[in-house]
Amino acid sequence: MRNEKAVVVFSGGQDSTTCLLWALERFEEVATVTFDYGQRHHDEIECAREIAQELGVSFHVLDMKLINQLSANALTRSDIEVKAGENGELPSTFVPGRNHLFLSFAAVYAQAIGARHIITGVCETDFSGYPDCRDSFVKSLNVTLNLAMDEQFVIHTPLMWLNKAETWKLADQLDALDFVKEKTLTCYQGVRGNGCGECPACELRRKGLESYIEEKQGGVN
Repeated sequence: MRNEKAVVVFSGGQDSTTCLLWALERFEEVATVTFDYGQRHHDEIECAREIAQELGVSFHVLDMKLINQLSANALTRSDIEVKAGENGELPSTFVPGRNHLFLSFAAVYAQAIGARHIITGVCETDFSGYPDCRDSFVKSLNVTLNLAMDEQFVIHTPLMWLNKAETWKLADQLDALDFVKEKTLTCYQGVRGNGCGECPACELRRKGLESYIEEKQGGVN
């Protein structure tokens, strides 16, 4: 893989930034693709742009506002409350079809720039109830894209079986713990770094970091 090109589906959040750093260790050339889907906090795109620039990788934004027109949820509507799923329901932050569309368009972009590898930060361990973060979905779509486009794409999911503490550990192994902690935007309220501290994304991020720091300091064998 060292001599090949990769595309990272990039949002500027903790997970995709860790994946970008992971890709930079493994591929000769890495490009990022970010999606403007009318998300609640446009600063997410600016955050991604700044990180890509700082890491010296190309940055490309695709207009996907059609998603906003089709789906009313807490990430595309400011008047919908951010809340976790209850009684088997999906979280209010679930955007139907988002990862399906993002990975499909990332594949088209990858083909256009001669890249075979696509990296995404989806995770089944801490997937927050999102069905399009499951390993079975990614593997299925990988086959579909290869058949549809007559290509040999490989979709990489470095975080698929990691919990948040292990994702922080990976960032640390990549010598980027502070970078990811300070530069990324994971918060559903659009606050960079440690975020608002109250939304489900911030809570998951904080608990993971605390768990990893405890382990690193020898609190867990």
